[in-house]
Amino acid sequence: QVRLVESGGGLVQTGDSLTLSCAASGFTFSSHTMGWYRQAPGKEREFVARIVGTSGTIFYADFVKGRFTISRDNAKEMAYLQMKRLKPEDTAVYYCAARPIGVGYGTNDYPYWGQGTQVTVSS
Repeated sequence: QVRLVESGGGLVQTGDSLTLSCAASGFTFSSHTMGWYRQAPGKEREFVARIVGTSGTIFYADFVKGRFTISRDNAKEMAYLQMKRLKPEDTAVYYCAARPIGVGYGTNDYPYWGQGTQVTVSS
């Protein structure tokens, strides 16, 4: 079955770096767009970044641009989110998501989601 498993979260201090990983299985990884989302306490889930499977085109939310980097390794079927200069407002559960490449998908339309990994940034 399809699985997306995030890892790499933890408790860090302001200014620290952290890299999240997403291990994929059960689908053709290279033919899927991968996305990262986060949800902070009391807040709605928000878009962080995505990377298209075929073209490699990358999109970032404005609030993380310049600090976060999304990447993927198709051979390993892994997606990553490298986070630098973390701030307390980055505290959230971070989720990876996947969808097939093609037409008919909205910006936040992903059929596959991971369970999330907690990132806590203390001041």
